Amino acid sequence: MDVLLVLGPDLVADHGLLTKLAGDTAWDLDVGLRVVLTTGPAETAEALAGHDGPAVVTPADPALMAAAPASVVWYDLTVADPAGPAHLHGRGVWGLVWAIRHAVHRLRAPAARVAYGDHPEQWADERTPAGAAPAPVGILIHGGFWRSIWAADLMDALAIDLAERGWTSWNLEYRRPDRHGWAATTADVAAGVAAARDRHPGAPIVLFGHSAGGQLALRLAADDPDLALAVSLAGVLDLAEGQRRFLGEGAITTALGGTPAEVPAVYAAGDPMARLPLASPALLVQGSGDGLDLVDINRRFAAAAGLTLLEQPGDHFDVISPGSPIWAATMAETSRLISPS
Repeated sequence: MDVLLVLGPDLVADHGLLTKLAGDTAWDLDVGLRVVLTTGPAETAEALAGHDGPAVVTPADPALMAAAPASVVWYDLTVADPAGPAHLHGRGVWGLVWAIRHAVHRLRAPAARVAYGDHPEQWADERTPAGAAPAPVGILIHGGFWRSIWAADLMDALAIDLAERGWTSWNLEYRRPDRHGWAATTADVAAGVAAARDRHPGAPIVLFGHSAGGQLALRLAADDPDLALAVSLAGVLDLAEGQRRFLGEGAITTALGGTPAEVPAVYAAGDPMARLPLASPALLVQGSGDGLDLVDINRRFAAAAGLTLLEQPGDHFDVISPGSPIWAATMAETSRLISPS
């Protein structure tokens, strides 16, 4: 399999840097790479028409999106208005890595897109194993400090890994508060989980939330007593203290709509530290090489909640990397916790 990278005429970036980054990413994914520089929409369309594998086009061209093959991921280095689930934006040069990964994952392990609401961001990518027995349903809740530049593609690799382990994976997208408000975000997570439960009656439901998604997972675990398990992967689990420490350059204040003094009811409902004890069982996972504030928050939360903290070597993204030792340990502990004794 080869991935096609199309660098368009309006791209403001060093082509050599992007090509090197794309080559390293393709190597990691065990795919080839072909880079094409185009001078306009006609050449971009021609390049895409002659390629039957995964492709990434940067910058995105809205005029070509509707007619382009489903194998194309569109990427803008700068923040842009979202133009569909195959459009990533606003992550800078490093975001090209995620765009290439997303393009490859979508073709290697296709998913069924399931809508759980009417808004374009209310959907989940579902991958189901073969077999009649009700498999556990792993609902993946991505992070990104609750900002719209980060999306469900962050959890693609884990979604595929869960399906390969015999799970049903449900990679959840939801409206982010920077564009839609905090109430929409929390409502979407609850609605997405309810839709998965309705779609797979009788199956154990396990949440896997990363970073900001860890907060969303444990916030729901405080309300929902019927979860088999909620797994927080480097979760932001103390919103009030995180806000005081200016985590994510003020991300918590922006997401929740103010400080604890300004919107106390929002923090009281949404801060996992304020919601103890949780209504459902939970597991905390934290890489010891992550930011020290997250290490501190997870240690304090584990002590306050009386929960198991699986802390092992790894950084913020090792906890969502299928090949990492900490993810292997996470799945071993998850299987132990949800298996009948």
